[in-house]
Amino acid sequence: MVENVVNIRTVTGTVVSNKMEKTITVLVNRVTKHPVYGKYIKRSSKLLAHDEHNVCKEGDLVSITSCRPLSKNKTFKLVEVLVNADR
Repeated sequence: MVENVVNIRTVTGTVVSNKMEKTITVLVNRVTKHPVYGKYIKRSSKLLAHDEHNVCKEGDLVSITSCRPLSKNKTFKLVEVLVNADR
């Protein structure tokens, strides 16, 4: 019997764009250690996430989780808005 093993990844990031319909761009920052020198390096990724009700604005701190592919590049969905952007 083969079991489907699914890696569900939940990350936190900042919304940098909400110009698309039902889609947000989230900037996720992380800190990794250099394999040789041991120095900690800042790395970032821009991920597209599904925002069903268009509730996010630029600058919001959000939590997103992985899901099935919704389009070519969109494989995350919005879980919740943690902090609203102050405008």
